[in-house]
Amino acid sequence: MEPITHFLTGACLGRAGLNRTTALATATVTLAAEAPDLDVFGNFKGPVFGFAHHRGFTHSFLGLFLVSALVVGFIYLIWRLRGRKIKNPELPPRWGLLFLYAYLAGLTHILLDFTNNYGVRPFWPFSEKWYSWDIVFIADPVLVLFLLAGLLLPAFFGLIDEDMGVRSKGPKGRIGAILALLGVVAVWGVRDYEHRRAVNALKAYVYDKAEPIRASAYPNWWNPFSWNGVVETQDFYATTLVDSLQPEVDPNAEMQILYKPQETPVTLAAKNSRLGRAYLDWAQYPITETEPIESPHPGYIVRFMDLRFSSLPFSSGRRTLSAGVELDSNLHVVAEIFGSRRRPLP
Repeated sequence: MEPITHFLTGACLGRAGLNRTTALATATVTLAAEAPDLDVFGNFKGPVFGFAHHRGFTHSFLGLFLVSALVVGFIYLIWRLRGRKIKNPELPPRWGLLFLYAYLAGLTHILLDFTNNYGVRPFWPFSEKWYSWDIVFIADPVLVLFLLAGLLLPAFFGLIDEDMGVRSKGPKGRIGAILALLGVVAVWGVRDYEHRRAVNALKAYVYDKAEPIRASAYPNWWNPFSWNGVVETQDFYATTLVDSLQPEVDPNAEMQILYKPQETPVTLAAKNSRLGRAYLDWAQYPITETEPIESPHPGYIVRFMDLRFSSLPFSSGRRTLSAGVELDSNLHVVAEIFGSRRRPLP
């Protein structure tokens, strides 16, 4: 998910009750809920390195121990620099508990990223397998609205938490934060149900007289009932929009048929490259396209695309999250391409 959703989830988690047990809880879990995305700094070593390591170590159950320690260490440093000042002297920071809360917030980050179709590798380094739920777009305005409402409405209306009819003496906003988190879970439940309906509709359809081998549906941000369907048959892939409110695929819907390209020495060389291996490890519906080049030196460009992201509304006409490998006439890799960035190799 995008950073705002992660930050808001952490803030709601802290206000839902964790801030009543130790000082600095809300600040800790808010930062820890986004901290796994520190792996974006891997892009400084190049787009291919960044892609290969994104949602890897820092998004794993093991890596969260180090990420949580870094967050708590940062909070401790700020606390010392501020002269150990806290709002409530009767509620001192409990550093062991803050570490556990930071780990919990990191788990929410993995869970949120698991709900979209990019995926996560939570069992790294024991397994490099990717997992994804495919029910929520990477940026979901409904989730953001739920989380913002849970944080802002109690303060806006001057609401006070109550417990059994007695005014709460602790931090305010607990009920609103809890309701916001429950709202997020409710959205997941609805999206999961609609996602299953969309996948079942895709599996029940016959594509150009070919039975589907597998089918997947990926969310659109503008309509929770509209899904980008991808189907694999023996000889081709089919992509189409599917409405989960309908019991079957609309035969009049615009459908694209992409035949599977034959393997050649050029495509095999590209797939065995560093970028090719990383891309194929991540992609669910990979497809390649080979383009001969003549200047400045003869060779080939093999482009990789994952059909999960072939229909996203991005400009420039280029495929989102596409990649490419440039080969010379001897099939040696001379450059790696990710998106619009080309990196020559020695």
